[in-house]
Amino acid sequence: MRAVVAEETGGPEVLVYRQAMLPEPAAGEIRIKVLKASVHFADIKKRKGTKGKGKPGIPGLDAVGIIDKAGPAVEGFKSGQRVIAFVKGGAYAEYAIANAKLTYPISDHVDTAVAAASPIPSFLSFMLLQRIGRLEKEETVVVHAAAGGTGLTLIQLAKLFGAGKVIGTVSSMDKAAVPLQMGADHVITYDRFSHVINDLTADTGADLIFDSLAGKITEDSLACLAPYGRLVNYGNASGGPGELTTTDVHSTCRSLLGFSLGTTRQERPEILQAVSNQVINLIEKEAITFPRIKEFKLEDAAKAHQLLESRTHTGKIILHITD
Repeated sequence: MRAVVAEETGGPEVLVYRQAMLPEPAAGEIRIKVLKASVHFADIKKRKGTKGKGKPGIPGLDAVGIIDKAGPAVEGFKSGQRVIAFVKGGAYAEYAIANAKLTYPISDHVDTAVAAASPIPSFLSFMLLQRIGRLEKEETVVVHAAAGGTGLTLIQLAKLFGAGKVIGTVSSMDKAAVPLQMGADHVITYDRFSHVINDLTADTGADLIFDSLAGKITEDSLACLAPYGRLVNYGNASGGPGELTTTDVHSTCRSLLGFSLGTTRQERPEILQAVSNQVINLIEKEAITFPRIKEFKLEDAAKAHQLLESRTHTGKIILHITD
């Protein structure tokens, strides 16, 4: 099969387009003919060697495709069925393996590019808002990295689930237009964002803050988190740790919460399976949309990585694998 493989860690140039072995599904697994796959910062970290161990191999965490073959003990799926899935062993290939618990049927009327863009942002945002952050009606929500795929999805779902005010933060105001289009009430830059958020909330602060950056952003977020508020960390794109003290949380009844979709996929896939019908329904009825999807051919995966690393693109980047 055709695939993009990184035999060593390094820059985008280590991504090699070549033939690879066709994988076989084990018990409880499904082989999927991949139509399109999403490109994530986690793929870049894996390529660089800052995430995971050993050779990077075939990147790619999720995809849309057609069921090609089911392993033993798989029920409820049929050959030729269209699905989205969190894959095992990499999605930058013509075929990929997925745990049946992490494979979900999706209607044919959903655009293939949208389906490819949807798995991680949709499942992650749903979990962050409903299960981890426990959003309540009319609460003020802050979404860091608001112009990215997950940030834009968080904005849409926060509004859909009843948030009162949604504030997005971005690195440059050049990225503000799409978050505003998706429903953000305000979009601001990271420069002195805690002061601006306090001004926008009449010094009451935000009830719920979603942080995928960590480091100084996490520290400064506490300066604009309301009493009884929740700060949810789900990544560390900044590459640095944030320093907190216990008095930052207990005396104000505030909570610091963490969530990893990757850990949940590996350790408790049944949690995602339990919410899958709700998430897929949101995608199918277009309650979640993905503006500005940029598509590359599989053989141009290195160019896709270069664009994502440049942090100049607003929206999702995907790879076209097969028709």
